[in-house]
Amino acid sequence: MKTKLIEATNGERNWGKFLVGRLDSEWARKTVIGGDFSLLGSIGWNPQAIIVFDLQTREGAAFRPGGCAKADLEKHRVWVCPLFEPFLVWLYGQDLSDLDKLPEHVDLPDAPFAMSGHRRPGPEAE
Repeated sequence: MKTKLIEATNGERNWGKFLVGRLDSEWARKTVIGGDFSLLGSIGWNPQAIIVFDLQTREGAAFRPGGCAKADLEKHRVWVCPLFEPFLVWLYGQDLSDLDKLPEHVDLPDAPFAMSGHRRPGPEAE
């Protein structure tokens, strides 16, 4: 897995610490159960998928950039810092072909201030 640590701020108000990752050599792994095919491909993973992990809360999820960050985040019930969603919106707008080219810090001045993180509500019960 290729990873990049990125810190995010909204001025001097909040401080987010994130690990962004993408599976790479893991794609060569074939399943050992019932066939000669990609384990990741067989369970619906896509090579463009990224994992975003909040280092403070120790929670995160896998996302496929290009969609709507808010809607994508609503699919997961993760505990996030106040900057997680604004950071994900910013990340979706970046060239993610080479994680090394992403900056080590990004300031998100329009991100709202909050005193603490929160657990995302997740999808509505049916």
